[in-house]
Formats: sequence, structure tokens, C-alpha cells
Amino acid sequence: MSPPDTTEAPADPWVAEFLTHLATDRGASDYTHRNYSDALAEFRHWHEAHRQSQPEWASLQRDDFRGFLRHLSQRALSRATIHLTFSALRTFYKFLIRRGHVTTSPIKNLTMPKAERRLPKFVTVAQAKELLETPLREFERECQTSERPIAKSDFLRDAAILETIYSCGLRISEVCGLRVEDLNQADRILQVRGKGRKERQIPIGAPALRAILAYWKSLPHALGADAPVFLADADGAEPIRPPHVQQRLKRYLLAAGLDASLTPHKLRHSFATHLLDNGADLRSVQELLGHKNLVTTQVYTHVTTERLKQAYAAAHPRA
Repeated sequence: MSPPDTTEAPADPWVAEFLTHLATDRGASDYTHRNYSDALAEFRHWHEAHRQSQPEWASLQRDDFRGFLRHLSQRALSRATIHLTFSALRTFYKFLIRRGHVTTSPIKNLTMPKAERRLPKFVTVAQAKELLETPLREFERECQTSERPIAKSDFLRDAAILETIYSCGLRISEVCGLRVEDLNQADRILQVRGKGRKERQIPIGAPALRAILAYWKSLPHALGADAPVFLADADGAEPIRPPHVQQRLKRYLLAAGLDASLTPHKLRHSFATHLLDNGADLRSVQELLGHKNLVTTQVYTHVTTERLKQAYAAAHPRA
């Protein structure tokens, strides 16, 4: 049986109020908004199918959510997916409590399956260098093989995007949301708006800054202070969108002979891993990544520790 369609607009006024709050007050990303909307719709569909009614959030009990948890487990979903679904439900109930709609959360202290510990994937320094050089190599290749003129600005943009993600450890939504005024060229600092509209300042490397300036120079018009740093089209004014970045990245990964399933987020992982490998302290990496909790950043220490163990086992005569 296929999962229910969770894309329709919410019929529940409290859910609608919550989703509006996410978009306006919290400044949640499109990704977060969609995931939370899907999670709440998934629960509503389950409740209608198994309880024969729409959920009345104020009267639900812990057993209702235990039943929903069993349902998700029986669908053989990953534990990470189940945790994400219940994270949305917990956030929703916190919102309802703050708004005075309910007094307690029935999900509080609900026992969840233990999450898998998955180490983040990353590219090596050599692979990162190869990938960052690929857009302009692809431009040269296209010029040699195509009978029509090739716009260099798109390739310069792509090179600048990859350089910026790797140089600053940005999320894809953050790099697509950058404005010209966010870049302080003199001090080489980026002002970044992250999750929940939290702002942070990040140093930007000289190669990334040069790549951005080269891209801007290739455009047919100058960019105003409030213009996007990276345009979807050289002649337009709209920012490039995450799906477009992902599509272009896949092309360059294939051209560079790398795993085409790697995402822009893996460049963010690489940024953190390479910093720690070269002696950066965990607190600094936490601030650069914009992580709320140090625990979230500590996963990268497992990556470096695993590599140290492998190097030790391979090199030490009595390992």
C-alpha cells in the first residue's frame, strides 16, 4: 500500500496556524516547512484511518502516538525518518502550549527507537580541489564541442557557488539566500542568515571571494546591494534555487569522476572535517556551521578519530 498523499493544504486550523508561524515568525527553510507539514499530514491520515476521525490535538493521549510510532516502524522507515517525524510533532505541541491551546504534550518522554549513528560523508582535500576546478574545465570542453556560443557566466557562477559552500560551510539554502550586501569584501566576511533567521558572520577565503567577483564581472549588469549574490539567470534578477544547484553539482561530480550522489551538504561536511583535521577547535567549527548545540558538531570528531585509527592500524608495527 502506497503512503498517503501529504501535499494538500492542511484542513486543521491549528496546523495551518503552526505552519504560518514557521514561515513567518521562525523563518524556517522551505525544506523544514515541507517536512513538518508532511509529518503532521501523515499523522492526520493515520488517525483518520485507525481512529476514524480527525485528530483533536488537545485530547490525544500518549497511546495514540505509541500507535502511530508502531505504524511507522511497521512501514520499515529508517529511524532517522521516524525521529524527524516526531521532532515535527514535538515542535508542534510546543507551539500549541505557547499559544495556550493545550497545557501538556502527550509526546513528552515517549520512548523512541535509538537513532543510527551515521558518520557524515565528505570529500578529501584533493577531491574538493578537483571538484572546484571542474566548472571552468566544463566550460572549456563545451566551447570546443558546441557549435553555439556558450555563456561563461553560468560556469563562473557555479564555480563561485561551490567555492563559497566549501570555503564557508554554508547550507544550500544559505548560499542561495545570500545578498550582495552580505559580503564585506574589505574584511572578507559573509553575513549569513541561517536556520530560524539566526545570523552569523563567517570568514570567506580569498579563492571564493575571487570566484564571486569574477562571476559578477561576467554579468551584463551591475548588482545592487539587495540583489542575490548568485542569479538563476545572468539576465534576470531571481536567485538561484537549491534544486538548480543540486542539478549542476551532479554534472560536475560526474565530470570529476566523483560519486554523483554527493549533495551540496557533503561540501559542508567536508568544510567541517578539513577544519578539524587541520587543528581547528570544536567550538569555532560549531559557530562557523551555525549549530545550536555542540553535540551536533561533535559528529565530525568521530570522522577524524576513525581516520586516525585507520592510519594507526595501517602504520604501527604493533597495532
